[in-house]
Amino acid sequence: MSKPEGQRTLHPEGWKPTSGYANGIVASGRMVFVGGQIGWNAEQKFESDDFVVQTRQALENVVAVLAEAGGSPKHLVRLTWYITDRKEYISRLPEVGEAYRSVIGRHFPAMTLVEVSALVEDAAKVEIEATAVLDGA
Repeated sequence: MSKPEGQRTLHPEGWKPTSGYANGIVASGRMVFVGGQIGWNAEQKFESDDFVVQTRQALENVVAVLAEAGGSPKHLVRLTWYITDRKEYISRLPEVGEAYRSVIGRHFPAMTLVEVSALVEDAAKVEIEATAVLDGA
């Protein structure tokens, strides 16, 4: 997936290549901020307590909110993930990666992942917030 005009990945010379994320992105255009999305559906109901299923749904929710502004995954410049179980994330990373690529594609913005003790919704295992920059002003 090519980056939109006005978006460039930042990777300092001599740094080891990243896998699945960017160290930074510079972009110009209209900014979109997507609040934390969790793994429930449009009716605010969890269809599964499975971590990967919730991750896929949270990413789909991010894309749905972004679409309301006329954006798509290629416009994402930053994702912040909050997870409740780092060990599960690591052990299921191949499945998480597959879910990510099926929703977002091969676009890898700057990302941060933080383990938290809990999320506001007791059944939530992951929450993802996003920043996007759309072409134009």
